[in-house]
Amino acid sequence: MSERPTALVTGASRGIGAAVARALGPTHHVILGGRDEQALAAVAAELPDAEPWPVELTAVTEADVAGIGRLDVLVHSAGIGVLGRIADQPADVWRRTMEVNVVAVAELTRLLLPALRQAGGHVVCVNSGSGQRANPDWAAYAASKFALKAFADALRLEEPRLRVTTVYPGRTATDMQRGVREYEGGEFEPGKYLTPETVARALLAAVNAGPDAHLTELTVRPRGGPVN
Repeated sequence: MSERPTALVTGASRGIGAAVARALGPTHHVILGGRDEQALAAVAAELPDAEPWPVELTAVTEADVAGIGRLDVLVHSAGIGVLGRIADQPADVWRRTMEVNVVAVAELTRLLLPALRQAGGHVVCVNSGSGQRANPDWAAYAASKFALKAFADALRLEEPRLRVTTVYPGRTATDMQRGVREYEGGEFEPGKYLTPETVARALLAAVNAGPDAHLTELTVRPRGGPVN
């Protein structure tokens, strides 16, 4: 068992999740959650003390978390986004979006509460600018992110010994953003967006805040880039 504090990061195979795992790597034992075993193993190989945790987050059970006795940091970075007009999106899109972006987060947190309580831990929800403002074509995704904010707010009040932070990144140069730009009919221009590493550094500031500090919400936007 590692003597370092333990962090579990979901969506750790790529994008913001992988960047967060790398940012935590020098100081934490990092558990890398996700579905792509090969990609998780590659990220783990970069870090001094990490282990892949291949799992389907919408089907996590007590057995999956049984080996986690103490958890200092839980970062929820996994998520999906399917864009489309309300008139064009059937119920299964809404159900899947809520299942991944909200229900899976709530259930994993519930299962890990004993480990988080033992450590007086920190839960970080990687939200989105869509969790602050809803736009056309983003209804299902935005609704899930507003729900994620509500979950974090309630958890913060129910578990006063834990720190709970919601991070709202603006447009970030990830595979998801590439898909967004394709849907919007525009070019993918990474220079106009945040890098995953920038978001990870902002998140790390919340994690590393002194014991007398509790950063409850953190908004990060591209400098000079698109607001939404």
